[in-house]
Amino acid sequence: MNLASLNGEGGSSSQLLFANFNQDTTSLAVGTKSGYKFFSLSSVDKLEQIYECTDTEDVCIVERLFSSSLVAIVSLKAPRKLKVCHFKKGTEICNYSYSNTILAVKLNRQRLIVCLEESLYIHNIRDMKVLHTIRETPPNPTGLCALSINNDNCYLAYPGSAAIGEVQVFDTINLRAANMIPAHDSPLASLAFDSSGSKLATASEKGTVIRVFSIPEGQKLFEFRRGVKRCVSICSLAFSMDGMFLSASSNTETVHIFKLETQKEKPQEEPTTWTGYFGKVLMASTSYLPSQVTEMFNQGRAFATVRLPFSGHRNICALATIQKIPRLLVAAADGYLYMYNLDPQEGGECTLMKQHKLDGSVESANEILEPSPHDRPLVSQTYSPPAAKVSYTPSSPTRHAYPEDQGAVGGIDPDDDLNIGTLRMDEDNETPPLILKSE
Repeated sequence: MNLASLNGEGGSSSQLLFANFNQDTTSLAVGTKSGYKFFSLSSVDKLEQIYECTDTEDVCIVERLFSSSLVAIVSLKAPRKLKVCHFKKGTEICNYSYSNTILAVKLNRQRLIVCLEESLYIHNIRDMKVLHTIRETPPNPTGLCALSINNDNCYLAYPGSAAIGEVQVFDTINLRAANMIPAHDSPLASLAFDSSGSKLATASEKGTVIRVFSIPEGQKLFEFRRGVKRCVSICSLAFSMDGMFLSASSNTETVHIFKLETQKEKPQEEPTTWTGYFGKVLMASTSYLPSQVTEMFNQGRAFATVRLPFSGHRNICALATIQKIPRLLVAAADGYLYMYNLDPQEGGECTLMKQHKLDGSVESANEILEPSPHDRPLVSQTYSPPAAKVSYTPSSPTRHAYPEDQGAVGGIDPDDDLNIGTLRMDEDNETPPLILKSE
């Protein structure tokens, strides 16, 4: 959620410029006018700060790679420059400059994607080399794109048209186009992959219908109706990690949660009421109705809903399991993170459990609304203050020979002493995401 281009959108939290969840929704990144922060999402009761950096001002993009030390940063003071840092060590790994403003950055364990208005740069995250550039994309002023977090299905999705809702799917491992999906009649507003990279959710600027497609085939798997009364601006789409639920937030006060189950999985029950029989007859007659009406009957409705205490604010939603309970999380431009309980069996109206200020401060009047069983919170690490930032001017790029007006310029700091053991994918000693070599 980038608020840098939206004047006044910060509301009561005018310092807020950016907020986003990491790839597995275990932490929250917040960019502000004074720097950036990371918060742990291991507890409902407390928004525990993991790290704070105050040596970079006006942070409009901050993306963390899972639970690792790797972070990608863009500042309003240098909107064409991407910095990749080791935040626990307080050092800069590399930086790149691009020909235009950076609108979005996406990370997974294989690739780093930089989205400009009319081009996309694909970096190998292990050495930050530019592997491929997708040039002359349709105008994409919001930087809309999505990157799968799955190593085997490492796909990138982005708008294929500025006039209609075409989705271009690109294979970032084999560096080739995989498919073009005609998803909507109106231009795209939101895209999201599930954790397996085999499903892609889409929404258009009209905002009434949300579709889910198989990847890379592009077959329509599900179609959900968010509403019929009014067109809305979809702010975000997010799958649960198990791929069973899909949340959709907008500029209205309602967040919809859909359950991804096929008709075969639903129990077939004979109607016991007059309205039930009428509904069965009506559904049987849809083959004789106009296609638009038939589609409306076949579209799924929300399994659960959330009623936010505001409307009109930009926001980003996520589905996570915190302390063994499914939760819906909403980080909003009003400066708050809202946490709701989701009943995975019954659905219905979700219960607000807690709201936290995104600056990490505590409000004494903000109590848990309803008791729930909690596990012992995870113990967070204590980090020493960041070391003095490595300051350098990249020499003439030899590893990345891209002219300034045509591509990315920059590379790894040759004086950086990072090695294979200092940067981990997460806190469980996984394989490090970067293999840095000094030249």
